[in-house]
Amino acid sequence: MSSEEEQQHKESESLMDKITGHDDTKKKKKDDSSSSSSSSSDSDDESSKISAMKNKVFRLFGRDKPLHKVFGGGKPADLLLWKDKKLSGGILGGVSVVWFLFEVLDYHLLTLVCHSLILSLAVLFLWSNASTFINKSPPKIPEVSIPEKPLLEIVSALRIEINQGLAAIRDIASGKDLKKFLSVIAGLWFVSIISNCYSFLTLVYILVVLLFTVPVAYDKYEDKIDPLAEKAWIEIKKQYAVLDAKVLCKIPRSIKELKEKKRV
Repeated sequence: MSSEEEQQHKESESLMDKITGHDDTKKKKKDDSSSSSSSSSDSDDESSKISAMKNKVFRLFGRDKPLHKVFGGGKPADLLLWKDKKLSGGILGGVSVVWFLFEVLDYHLLTLVCHSLILSLAVLFLWSNASTFINKSPPKIPEVSIPEKPLLEIVSALRIEINQGLAAIRDIASGKDLKKFLSVIAGLWFVSIISNCYSFLTLVYILVVLLFTVPVAYDKYEDKIDPLAEKAWIEIKKQYAVLDAKVLCKIPRSIKELKEKKRV
């Protein structure tokens, strides 16, 4: 009886070992799955961090959209970014010719308009009369008329902008914000200095050239320009903080504060 009991005891121990081994394999599988899930979650976290870092890359003017959408995404954006090279080049070339005629050759606007009309009318008149002798069709002169709706929309948009400008001037002149008043005076003084160096037409031409060259250059080399702009922006912030601490904080916000300081 004792030998049979020993055999039963051994069989029960072997069964227990198999069960515990099976449980150990299950635990190992669970541990492996949990480690793999944790590693996958870690990789997901790292990828999310990388994408967040990419999203936090400094962009000029704090933009979070492509440059084409910043300019409106329509035909003006296509012109400024040279999507239609012929049209953009034609506009820039025409503006350059006008600037050359007025600034270099000292041509006057009324003289240019009169000479252009004389030349165009003479060519069309001669062509219309000569077509009967040379058996060719006369020139087709299109009927040009200004549509009413777009003109009213332009005038309405200009009216809104002018009213906003007048409201801003009234707000500045009312003495509510002394800092804004001083900054506007400084800006106007700076513009007056530049206008003494260049004529109005030259300033407009420089502005047009910048509009047709700077955005397309930035769109092409933005990965190189943005780090440099970030460094410059950090330096500007430092200098502004020093200026604000030494000068701007001492300037009262309004005339009332200035009077209160005098009373004290």
